[in-house]
Amino acid sequence: MTPALNLAEMPDAAVASRLGRLRPLLAGSGCDALLVTKLENVRYLTGFSGSSAMLLVTAKGALLTTDGRYQEQSAEQLAAAGVEAEITIGRPEVQLDALERFAADAPRLGLEAASLSWAQQRRLAERLSAELVPTSGLVEQLRLVKDEGELARIEAACDIADAALAHVKERLAEEPTESEFAAELEFEMRRRGAQGPAFETIVAAGPNSAMPHHRPSDRRVVERELVVVDFGATFDGYRSDMTRTFVVGRPDSELVDLLDAVLTSQRAGVRALGPGVPSAAIDEACRSSLTEAGYGAAFLHSTGHGVGLEIHEAPAVAQGAADILAAGSVVTVEPGAYLAGKGGVRIEDSLVITDDGARVLTKSTKDHLL
Repeated sequence: MTPALNLAEMPDAAVASRLGRLRPLLAGSGCDALLVTKLENVRYLTGFSGSSAMLLVTAKGALLTTDGRYQEQSAEQLAAAGVEAEITIGRPEVQLDALERFAADAPRLGLEAASLSWAQQRRLAERLSAELVPTSGLVEQLRLVKDEGELARIEAACDIADAALAHVKERLAEEPTESEFAAELEFEMRRRGAQGPAFETIVAAGPNSAMPHHRPSDRRVVERELVVVDFGATFDGYRSDMTRTFVVGRPDSELVDLLDAVLTSQRAGVRALGPGVPSAAIDEACRSSLTEAGYGAAFLHSTGHGVGLEIHEAPAVAQGAADILAAGSVVTVEPGAYLAGKGGVRIEDSLVITDDGARVLTKSTKDHLL
C-alpha cells in the first residue's frame, strides 16, 4: 500500500470557487458579510494554513488578516489557490483597523458563533460599527461534500495509516507499552509522508481497552488481552481515522464473542451507507446489531462522524442526528462494546459516500489475531 504522496499529481482542491459558493448563503443567515475565525474554515476558503488568521467575506471581496510570521506564506498560499483577497499583516490592532475599514459597507456582520469566545465578541463589538449577527455552520455546510482534490488527500492519509499499521503491528507480540507502540506508529506515519497524527493516538491494552478514549500509558501489552488501536494520519491538512482491535494469542471465548459481535455490527453499519440515507439510520443499524448480540448496553458512544480538515466534523452519525448522507461526504463507522474490567472492542473505517453506496478508504485487515 504505497500512498500517492506527490501533490503535483493529485487533483487540485477547488479552493478558488469556494468564496463564490459562500456568498449566496449570507443573506439567508441575516448578514451582509461574514467574519470567518475558525482556522479550518479559513483554510478551506483560501488555502491559508497558518495558526492565526481572520477572513472577512463581503458581497464583493475578501480580506485576510494575520501576523508577521505569515507575510510570505499567506501571499504564496492564496496565490497558489487562485483566491483573490486583500491581505493585511500586523498586530491585532492593525488587523482590527483593516476589518473595520473593509466592513464599513456591511451593516450586519455575521460571526461564527461556535468559534469565538465572549471576550473576542466583545472586542469586536467595541471596534466595529456593524450589527454583529451569530451564525452557525455556513462554511461547514459547504465542507460536507468533498471535491476530488479533498478526497485524494483524505485517501492518501488513509493509505499512510494503513501502511504504517502493517509495518508495526507485529510489534504488539513483543509486549511493548501502550506509549511505546503509539510512538512507533506515529513515527512510521511521519516516515511515510504524514504531517503528523490526525489526533492523539489511542492504544489501550487489557482492561484499559474498556475505556473508549484511554490515553497510552506505561502498561504493557499482555498475551490473550484485547488491544484497541485508534489512530490516523494528516496529509496536506486532511485527516484519516481508523480503529483496529488485536489480540496476541488466542483470547477466551467471551472476548471472541465480543470481537465477532462488534465486527458484525460494523459490517451492518457499512452496508447501510448510501446517498440520501439519514445518518441516524447508520447508528441504528450498528446499535440494533449489538443489541441483538446482547451487547447493546456496552455500546457507549455514537457510531461515527465526518472526517476532513477536522477529525470530527459534520455529518454526525449518531442517535438523533438530523444529517442526510450525500455522495462525496466522508464518514466513519466505528461501533464498539466495552466490558469494564475485562476489555473492549472497537472497529472503525473511514468511507466516502458514493452514488450507489460507499467506498472504504481504510483498507487494513480486520483480522484480530497476532
